[in-house]
Amino acid sequence: MCDVGSVFRAAALDAWWPCSQDGWARVESLTDVACLEAIASRRDREAFAVLYRRFAPRVRAYLLKRNADAATATDVTQDVMLTIWRKADSFDSSRASAASWVFTIARNRYIDKIRRRRRPEPDPEESMVPSERSPDREVDAARRHAELRDAIAGLPTEQRDLIVMAYIEGRSQSDIADATGLPLGTVKSRFRLAMKKLRERVAPPDSGREHE
Repeated sequence: MCDVGSVFRAAALDAWWPCSQDGWARVESLTDVACLEAIASRRDREAFAVLYRRFAPRVRAYLLKRNADAATATDVTQDVMLTIWRKADSFDSSRASAASWVFTIARNRYIDKIRRRRRPEPDPEESMVPSERSPDREVDAARRHAELRDAIAGLPTEQRDLIVMAYIEGRSQSDIADATGLPLGTVKSRFRLAMKKLRERVAPPDSGREHE
């Protein structure tokens, strides 16, 4: 089962990265390497959006071919994309292509997840047939994801920004207070209000504690 934090990260990420038409015109012709450099140097969201669209479907397909179930493939893909955003400055174009770097991250994240479940490691050279997946479960997960994404996108900016900082950037509420200059009590109050609004609009797949 996918944990609540993973569900929120995935939906927050999709609600966060859309580009304006002008933004796409500026970055859509950039190479993968140029996008990574833009993310590393100036935290360029439009450049990240380009890489997200280019790589997220390919990474998920790669994981499914390695016999990941649908939920795991989605979860690991989001983890990979967040790693790209957070660790773009570690990419070295003299040592690997952008695609090689991304798929190495994907492979390692998947193996880590397998190890945590105490399952045998997948053979990266072995061609594997994806396991059977329930269409009903996939449809339900997609519907829930879309509802949560739209709910996050509909939050007031000051609340949506807190969700993004917590679930995409991985910050604690104390870190958010330091970064924004807001009193910790204000951060906690806004976060609680945002979560209350999201729960009112979307029935969560599972219960869980708020991000601390």
